[in-house]
Amino acid sequence: MDLEFTDDQDELRDSVRSFLQKECPPEVVRAVVETGQPADKLWSAMVGLDWPALAVPEENGGIGLTFVETAVVAEELGRAVAPGPFLATATQFTPVVREVGSAEQRQRFLSQVAAGSITGSLALADHPRRWSFDDLTTRAELVDGGWALSGTKYGVLAGPDTDEIAVIARVGQGVGAFVVPGAAINFAPVRSLDASRPFSTLTLEGVHVAADRALGEPGSGASLSGIARAVEEATVAMALETLGTSDALFQMVLAYVKDRQQFGVPIGSFQAVKHKMADMFVAIERARALCYHAVAAISEDAVVRSSAVAMAKAASDDCQRTVCQDSFQSFGGIGFTWEHDAHLFIKRAKTTGVLFGDAHAHALSVAEQLGVNVAP
Repeated sequence: MDLEFTDDQDELRDSVRSFLQKECPPEVVRAVVETGQPADKLWSAMVGLDWPALAVPEENGGIGLTFVETAVVAEELGRAVAPGPFLATATQFTPVVREVGSAEQRQRFLSQVAAGSITGSLALADHPRRWSFDDLTTRAELVDGGWALSGTKYGVLAGPDTDEIAVIARVGQGVGAFVVPGAAINFAPVRSLDASRPFSTLTLEGVHVAADRALGEPGSGASLSGIARAVEEATVAMALETLGTSDALFQMVLAYVKDRQQFGVPIGSFQAVKHKMADMFVAIERARALCYHAVAAISEDAVVRSSAVAMAKAASDDCQRTVCQDSFQSFGGIGFTWEHDAHLFIKRAKTTGVLFGDAHAHALSVAEQLGVNVAP
């Protein structure tokens, strides 16, 4: 697999980072947290730069870039703890429609995504802490002229203003994906640790979905395969966002320990602090290597794709645990204050660490794929 970035991909990273440094400084994130108002100006700027079109195929009005470019943007979004609907729309909703939908459905929904006229998200988990297809309990039943969906979805990166939700439901013995208008769903906002973007629990009580909103052939093998691939993309994107947030927090701590003095010398010169810096650096580099290995595996449809995704998500969660803990201890009392920006990054990293499965869940997945018998 090719693990090297092209010049164009490096240039994309630089341009995204430059844009976010200008348009999404910590003051913007803090304003969202403190007021609860969305960062509409930031989203409008992203739409103006055609960011929603990056991962949309050219035939559907998009730019048609690969998952590698999407991954680069996801990491930079995490570095800026950027609020807004971009991540959920581009790395959750778009892949499901692209992988499962018919040509007509892809044109219908993805052309609107590319234009920035709709936002979307993915509703997968039917359990507060489990994200496996084996735990799906939401059901879709055929009714006159369409489908009826019933169930509860947890950990959805969306709010009542989200236009479309790709709902994953059990169809007979198979699985299907359904694009449900946000207005038809009961949103229960979740007061999560990270207040910079909305999280919701969704309740569907016999919600009627028109036949043309059932992506592909619900319940078929092709549907399950497409959904699985889309979920893998969403999982790795979440891992990369966690990585970006952890790296930004590490850089913040590193600058602090070089500047903060105790006993007439920088605290970074103390061996105990050096050990923490080394541990954080190793955790970040390990997570980055595994994340981009998973990106390459997805892009090239490698046979190790599933295990690579699980290892990437596990590593990113392990990474944020190390970085968040050691950064708190390195900052000391100042890191606990509301005025310091560290809490914005720690809360984002902690929240994204559990979305789409934490380190424990994905480590068990790797063990299962390796044929290791793990005792309950």
